Amino acid sequence: MDKAKFIMIDEDFECIVCGHLVKALGYTARNHCPKCLSSKHVDNNPGDRANNCFGILRPIAIDPGPKNEYKIVYLCEKCGTIKRNKMAKDDDMDLIIKIMSEPKF
Repeated sequence: MDKAKFIMIDEDFECIVCGHLVKALGYTARNHCPKCLSSKHVDNNPGDRANNCFGILRPIAIDPGPKNEYKIVYLCEKCGTIKRNKMAKDDDMDLIIKIMSEPKF
């Protein structure tokens, strides 16, 4: 990811998939629900809100990255785009483990 293209937006929101009230992280931009790990396809680059797809990004796999920086791999149900986002410290680890053991691609 090009850090120059990262726009910091860290705000509370209600998850459109499970209805969970998601609180801002306080240390980086929140972009997915920690309960169901789903997201909304609104960005081309993190925080830019420049994509008008608005489809649901469903977690399909977990990518282990360098320095134990795991990323959630998403597939947009509407347009088929694959995106990756860093895990957050409060993400549901039971769901992370389930996705790791049963990736959908």
